[in-house]
Amino acid sequence: MDENVALIQKLYAAFNTGDIARVLANVDADAEWVNVGPSSVPYYGDFGGRMVDFFHALDSTTSGGGVHIDRYVASGDAVVAEGRYTCTVRDTGIAIDSPIVHLFTVRNGKVTSWRGHGDTAAVAAAHSGKAATA
Repeated sequence: MDENVALIQKLYAAFNTGDIARVLANVDADAEWVNVGPSSVPYYGDFGGRMVDFFHALDSTTSGGGVHIDRYVASGDAVVAEGRYTCTVRDTGIAIDSPIVHLFTVRNGKVTSWRGHGDTAAVAAAHSGKAATA
């Protein structure tokens, strides 16, 4: 198995158990960190160099979050992960079950770039309380 894919699998396992310190230990402090979506969702936007803020926004606005990856594609220093993200929005009680694609760049054993893509309309609706399910 590709060592970069193994690293990304380790990060998802840590995230799914709430071990954000372990995730951050494997991410370069100056990494690009962008979760694509509207600013109405607290964990969407550019969190480059401040990944702690990203994870705080995620944790403070959602509960029960988990990433479930179905497929990894690796080429050189790039890893693409495709799957689903599930959680519940704390303020609205609306469940999110969104398809996701995450694009990673790994150099020298650390993540130097992450870009997250998903169903931004459904996630924004869940945060605004305008959706029965997302």
